[in-house]
Amino acid sequence: MTKPPQAGAARTSGADTRKRALNVALRLFTQQGYEGTSLRDIADELGINKASLYYYFDGKEAILRSLFEQRGDEAEDLLAWVQQQPSDPALLQVAVQRWVRSFTVEKLQGIRFLAANPLVLQSLPAGAARIGNELNAVADALASLLPDRSDENVLLLRMGLLSINAAVQAAVRTDLDDEVIVAAAARSATALVQIATQTPHIREQ
Repeated sequence: MTKPPQAGAARTSGADTRKRALNVALRLFTQQGYEGTSLRDIADELGINKASLYYYFDGKEAILRSLFEQRGDEAEDLLAWVQQQPSDPALLQVAVQRWVRSFTVEKLQGIRFLAANPLVLQSLPAGAARIGNELNAVADALASLLPDRSDENVLLLRMGLLSINAAVQAAVRTDLDDEVIVAAAARSATALVQIATQTPHIREQ
């Protein structure tokens, strides 16, 4: 196995380098396209040689797998946490906010990458499907706590969970800070869950 670069080892750990490599790769994939970005591009941006990058990722597909595995693990952890909590409607807001506010700057870059490269998902369907399956399971578990489990309210709850995705898309071609995007998503999620838990209005005939 190729050994990781020794230069600068005192300044940064292997885990830090791997994290930086993932972040740089996602940024370049988003800006240049997945097919238009090479491993050498990523290595050059990191200031290391291509052989060193291979120590952390053996190819571009490995970078994508890492992204999906990370978010899949986090969605799975959220589901396990929800299942351990008392069945209380107050859990709806707490759980949704727990997911939305878990998005760091790096994780927002992952959403941007997926939005810019939708066809890439077809190359790793299992990893992408896992995230969706885990979030669906979270939504189903939370939906059981709704005072009125109508189709409309369940949909509103799901929209709350996905508010971070909508916020990232709405911020395209703006110079908004990522902190602002997460804060807006959190407020949107709060409002959506509040509406879903309110007494339903009487629809006009």
